[in-house]
Amino acid sequence: MRVSISYKHVTSHNHVEAELERHTKKLNKLLKSYEPDLVQLHGAFAKNPRTEEQSLSLNLSLPTGTLHVTGTGSDVRSSCKQAFSELESKVKKHQSRRFIAAVRAPRLQ
Repeated sequence: MRVSISYKHVTSHNHVEAELERHTKKLNKLLKSYEPDLVQLHGAFAKNPRTEEQSLSLNLSLPTGTLHVTGTGSDVRSSCKQAFSELESKVKKHQSRRFIAAVRAPRLQ
């Protein structure tokens, strides 16, 4: 999986990198059925100056579709956790729909 993360108004990158590494490893386990070169994860951390909230927007590009999520929280870690948990649930839902469609499709003999 190719990963690209951008930071807008986020000061500390070190603990964020460790958190991202942990979540991407977990996500890689869910995406074993896809070719690694075809999977791309784009993310952007941003800080809302008015409310002081941190947010993380993630876009996961798969050969079968693109998934978009956004996580917000009081700090970078909570926004990261929320975004990745939502993305994991969307990936599971996407894969279950693919599986059901493959089962229902008529088989050619």
